Amino acid sequence: AVIGIIMVYSASIAYAIHDPHIQNQYYYINHHIIYLSLGIIAGIIAFMLPSKFWRKNAIKLAIIVVVLLIVVLVPHVGRVVNGSRRWIGIGPINIQPSELAKLEMVIFLSYYITRKANGLKRIWFDVIPILIIISFVAALLLLEPDMGSTMVVFVVALVMLIMANINIWVILTMVIGGSFATVLLIIAAPYRMRRFLGFIHPWDDALGKGYQLTNSLLAVGHGSWLGVGIGNSIEKLLYLPEAHTDFIMAIIGEETGLVGIGIILFFFWIIFYRGFNTISSQCREIQGRQFQAFLAQGISVWFMFQALVNIGVAVGVLPTKGLTLPFISFGGSSIIVSCIAIAILLKIDYENKIILRELEEL
Repeated sequence: AVIGIIMVYSASIAYAIHDPHIQNQYYYINHHIIYLSLGIIAGIIAFMLPSKFWRKNAIKLAIIVVVLLIVVLVPHVGRVVNGSRRWIGIGPINIQPSELAKLEMVIFLSYYITRKANGLKRIWFDVIPILIIISFVAALLLLEPDMGSTMVVFVVALVMLIMANINIWVILTMVIGGSFATVLLIIAAPYRMRRFLGFIHPWDDALGKGYQLTNSLLAVGHGSWLGVGIGNSIEKLLYLPEAHTDFIMAIIGEETGLVGIGIILFFFWIIFYRGFNTISSQCREIQGRQFQAFLAQGISVWFMFQALVNIGVAVGVLPTKGLTLPFISFGGSSIIVSCIAIAILLKIDYENKIILRELEEL
């Protein structure tokens, strides 16, 4: 989060000054700090709640999120930005239901898997219902359209179902079906096809469909190993679009080099390793904490996968997806939801340590 404060300010100055409606270099960083402060408050509240609260209210929260995903699609209610209807404006605050959907999908899947005491063995009674729910949420996200969030939800759900020892044929069907659906979605939407072609051959049309990626690659290449120094990026001077949001990693690469990118990847790896391995393993050692084990794994997979996709887009390994870098990119809903999710992970770890200490004393 500290890195995010520094880099959002560095990457947004030129855009804030040259925007005729803003003309204030502190505009984005002020808003970013406000969002982060709200996120910390929300995280503290989430930490104060026992982890079983999320299991008890999983269905209620799922209904609220689904309603928000439907409401955002209503004309004159959902705000359209860059061709996507992803935000619900409530006064000065914009809520992005797709960010809430990522967290709620992890909570609901953890609840659903642990509710089936004998595992997801029955295809029609156990597996098909959850696949329908996942598909329904994915369809709502695609209608915005939000391909990036759809991918995150699908991959996190896939990993969690694998950890639930679901039938291997179901997993293969999901992988094949998801790949086929992705290809169809790319072919069906001209803008997605342009993005994909721009990703494959960005330098063939560097001033057209490959403009954003080529400038991102130029930024990362300019940064080399150690970067050009904080504040010295050239690409942030109105060359690279979305420099402080989806493509902030390109500016980080330019100003701090490969070393800076490596440090951030290492931080996300710590979250992933602790959540997916250490914390979830401790949960499974304690009777009655299977829900917490799956929840910890889901949150850690979500953060790691989204970070890898964001970085992959910036360095040209993946097509442009419009995904933020958790805790670092500018964006209110993303920061607040990320703070809540990490607070839940910390709470699970905190409860584990108390329970294990009590067991040792006995």
